[in-house]
Amino acid sequence: MAGIPAPGGHPGIEVKNLEHSYGDFKAVDGISFSVKEGEIFSFLGPNGAGKSTAINILITLLSLQKGEASVAGFDVTKDPQKVRESIGVVFQDITLDRDMTVWEILEFHGRLYNMSREERKKRIDELLRLVQLEAKKDERTKNLSGGMKRRLEIARGLMTRPKVLFLDEPTLGLDPQTRMRMWDYIKGVNNEGTTIFLTTHYMDEADRLSDRISIIDHGKIIITGTSYGLKNTLGQDLIYLETSDNEAAIRILQGLYSVRDIKSKTKGFVLMVNEDGTKVLPAIIDALRDRRIELSTINLKKPSMDDVFVFYTGKELRDEPEGKTGYLTLRPGGH
Repeated sequence: MAGIPAPGGHPGIEVKNLEHSYGDFKAVDGISFSVKEGEIFSFLGPNGAGKSTAINILITLLSLQKGEASVAGFDVTKDPQKVRESIGVVFQDITLDRDMTVWEILEFHGRLYNMSREERKKRIDELLRLVQLEAKKDERTKNLSGGMKRRLEIARGLMTRPKVLFLDEPTLGLDPQTRMRMWDYIKGVNNEGTTIFLTTHYMDEADRLSDRISIIDHGKIIITGTSYGLKNTLGQDLIYLETSDNEAAIRILQGLYSVRDIKSKTKGFVLMVNEDGTKVLPAIIDALRDRRIELSTINLKKPSMDDVFVFYTGKELRDEPEGKTGYLTLRPGGH
């Protein structure tokens, strides 16, 4: 059963004080974390945050410079071969031979790992069903769509029944519908009992897939937790306000019992409140009107992973299209 460690088992991944530099640039800056067996664990961060460097150390492609790291109970420095035998990897870039068929890709990979003929056939049949490529088994990979190629790479990574599967930006470049189907395949893999370590810069991907998430930026882990727990650190609701005097409004509203924190924005500011925002709004409106501060805009929404990332890093991971903020817009006084 996924999520239940084997008796006497080790953490899926254990990392302590890991550092890695390229010349004067420190790509990974003293990070520590652990991944439980059977867990889906995500690194969420922008390009250049150190996600891929960390993965490459854990899969033994990069030598460990400083710190400690083990995968499936094996030290990446002392037992690199044991680590490689315990993992599957799906890289950010497609690495399939264009002229081989779907079946040949999996068959060749099984032979590389000295799987018996009978074992190879059984496993290929299982995996083609899992990633829904049975009808494409004799198709050359150059004729597959981007989503099919990703699914084939996941199947190849699972041929040897790895204890830990590393997925580096697995849905990069895929359309939204294909990405959502890919999440279903990844969940299916996890349900087989495979521990999954995922890197992504897609907020919704980390949110939907992960048991736990580490937000990583500039080589450092900023915060780790469940999706629900991370959002809950911002409060129950977020209220965005634009007023005739934002500085004065912030000073007034800081004194309200239900307000956890306030963050300034370009035109207005955001209140993080500890209870249902619709119940807090009347007190906010009354407090500002008593001081003759006019409200031009009030927006209300639940905290998202985008909000969590902005709060803890101070920046947007990607620009939000106009009108796609997720806020419920209210116009006070019919304005």
